[in-house]
Formats: sequence, structure tokens, C-alpha cells
Amino acid sequence: MNNDTICALATANGVGALGIIRVSGNEALSVVQKSFPAKRLEKQKSHTIHYGYFVDEEEAIDEVMLSIFLAPKSFTTENSVEIAFHGSPHIGKRILETLIKNGARMAKAGEFTLRAFINGRIDLSQAEAIADVIASENEASRKVAINQLKGGITNEISFLRTDLLNFVSLIELELDFAEEDVEFADRSALVGLLNKIELKLNSLIESFQYGNAIKNGTAVAIIGKPNAGKSTLLNALLKEERAIVSNIAGTTRDTIEEILHIKGHAFRLIDTAGLRETMDEIEAIGVKKAKEKVENANILVYLADAGTEDFSEDIDMIQSLLRDDLKLIICATKIDEVSPSSYEKVEDIFRNKISHGFDFIKISAVENQNIQDLKNELSSYVEQLKASENNVVITNQRHFEALGKSLDAVNKVKEAITFQISTELLAYELRNALEYLGEISGEVTNDEVLGNIFSKFCIGK
Repeated sequence: MNNDTICALATANGVGALGIIRVSGNEALSVVQKSFPAKRLEKQKSHTIHYGYFVDEEEAIDEVMLSIFLAPKSFTTENSVEIAFHGSPHIGKRILETLIKNGARMAKAGEFTLRAFINGRIDLSQAEAIADVIASENEASRKVAINQLKGGITNEISFLRTDLLNFVSLIELELDFAEEDVEFADRSALVGLLNKIELKLNSLIESFQYGNAIKNGTAVAIIGKPNAGKSTLLNALLKEERAIVSNIAGTTRDTIEEILHIKGHAFRLIDTAGLRETMDEIEAIGVKKAKEKVENANILVYLADAGTEDFSEDIDMIQSLLRDDLKLIICATKIDEVSPSSYEKVEDIFRNKISHGFDFIKISAVENQNIQDLKNELSSYVEQLKASENNVVITNQRHFEALGKSLDAVNKVKEAITFQISTELLAYELRNALEYLGEISGEVTNDEVLGNIFSKFCIGK
């Protein structure tokens, strides 16, 4: 299949000023030439642009510009042509149909990038970074994806893997001289290297929480009793009337999710139904959903009406929702409706009853009082996840799992040395560590993994 010439629309579907169709393969020039009589493409230099009409037999389909990239200086390292046409979906469809008639076939999802990987232009982590760049929705995720595209994680791992490979070679050599009972690999030096690898792996693994937050956004559940001001707060944060606000308790029955960007980070705000016992079947489903959202949230913003006289029900609700890894922010709401002497006592009440650490903010969503303080708390949560000394951030679940396996394998090698296990078992554990490290860059992989990764790409990339 790698010998096929493939084609696909590289720009988004729909009407636009321009559309681009990519063609790649050994026969790319001859396939396009059949429909581009203006010039002899095989005589043109790489990285040049050519004007003419794209035709189907003798019918002109559109006035186009062709960009030529000759092997190996192309994205796929194959001969490639990009056809820029007027952005009509119908014209794009006609051009693709003609290219297929000329001998090309439609590309599969991610096939251009897969060819770039197979042909050695990029490694597997860089291929995944391309998808992350395309999917980036904020400045933080863009920066992390670009760093990985430049080979960030591969560079971190490759030096360690090369050193480890040298030791594996020496251990394998010992197996060849097993009868002589000699040691070519300095065990103390190997332990030193393993300690160095362990530190690096732990650092990368710890960065995943931050990486996951900037890639997928931080889930923020806005919780509280009915009429505590949850929907009003959501509207104030988004600066738009996204949720219905009413004095009638139980207005919000389903969850509402919206994205808020703060200082380059994405937060998935989840407005939920008010927590209370209710006989209303639909509202009860909303309350159940609200509790489920908290279970999957990174941050719980609990709203307590500052005018409330008894907060015991709020305290019981908070304690029933707490987890060790959950950041808690308690907001005393509607401070514009009560005197300062009333809401100043609220924090002390919660501090005396809740042992779990939390931040406390007094807000009025209607008057926009201290809303920025809440935004700052959300932003600081993400910033605190980032280890300042680590320039590479893990955002990919596959990388995270491979790093975990690598760390386990490294620890087993250290145990093997400590307990003076046979050279055969030591070599086995070392090979496992090498294999897991190689999975990240794609030096060690299989068709199932590749199929899973590239099937998630868009067609044309």
C-alpha cells in the first residue's frame, strides 16, 4: 500500500476562499500531469509553484496553483503535489474524482503522516504531536505540542536509552562468556545510570497531570444548594447569558458545560443542578448527574449563600464530595445582598468544620465582585502542577503508560543487581526497559498501535 499514490482534501470541508488537495506517492507527478497540460511537471524543480487549469479530459474544472515537492524533500519524503483551487466543495470533489481516475486512491485517516513516520522523517511522538498541534485550543497546549513536534520527549529519552543500550550489549556479551564467569558491565556504573533514568522518568510522569490539564482542559464543577448562584456565576465567568437564572429553586436540571480560557489555559466549567433531596424525578436525575461530575472534576467550586443562617447542610454536602486529589474552592455568594458583618463570619464557620484544605472567596456574581479572584485561583491550580525545572511535558496517555512501564522495568533491573540475580534474568529485565522506552518514539512498535494512533487523525493529514 505504501507504493500507492494517495490523495485527499487537506483543508476543512465547506465553502472557503481556497481549498487544498494533497497528492503523494512515487507516481504523484504523473497522476497530476494527466490533468495539468500547462507544464511538464517532471521537468520542474522541487518547491516551485505553477499556474494552469486542472482538466478532466478536455473539460477545465478550475484554475489552480500546483506546488511541487520532490522526494525526499517533502512531508512524506515521497514526490508530492498540493493543488490549490477555488474553495468550492463541488470543485474539490471533481478534482479528487479525476485524480482517482488518473490512478490515485483516497488516503486513509492519517496516512500522509503515517508515511512520514514509516519513511523516517519523524518519529512516533512527533507524529502524535502533529495531531495535538491541529487540536490545540489554547496557547499552553499549542506550546507543548510544538515542543513535542520539535522532538522534545524523544530527545529526553534517546540519550538515556543509548546509554542503557550500551550496558545491554555488555550484559549480552557476558552471556556469550558465561562459562568464564567474567563481568564486562560495571554493576555500580549501571546502578548510577538506572538512578539517573529513574529520576528522569519520575519527572516526566509527574508532568502528565499538568499536561493533561492543558491538553484536555481542567474540569471545574460548580456545586451548591438550589439558588446559591451557580448559573449566575457561570454567566459572570463567561460574560454572557449562557444559563437561565431564576429565583425559582431547581431551574437547572441538567448539567451545562462551557470552556473558559484563563491566561492561556482551558477550563471546562460545569454548571450543575442544585444539590437537595427532591421528589421531582427529572430534578433528581440532575442531582445525580451533578454528583457524577464532581467525581470526575479536578476542581470543586462550592457556592454557599452568604445570607444563610445554618451552613450545616452545605458542610455535609462538601464532606460527602471530597477526595484527596480534589481542589476545593468555597465561595460565599450574594455578598451584595447582606451586610459585611454577616458574610465575614462565614469563612470561620467552614474552617472549623472542614479539615480538607480549601481556598475561600467572597463573591457577588451579579455585581462582578471578586470574580477575578476566583479566576486567579483557577489559573494558579494549573500553574502549580507544572514542575519549573522540566521543559518537556507529557500530554499523551500512551506516553504516560509507556513511561510507567519503563519505570517498573528499571526498578526490576535495580532489584536484580541488588539481589545478584543471574545474568540471564538481568539481561531480560534490561531488554524490557529498552523496549518500553522505545515505544515512545516508535523504535519499538506494532501494527495495532500504529493503526490505533493514526486512525484518530483527520483524512488529509
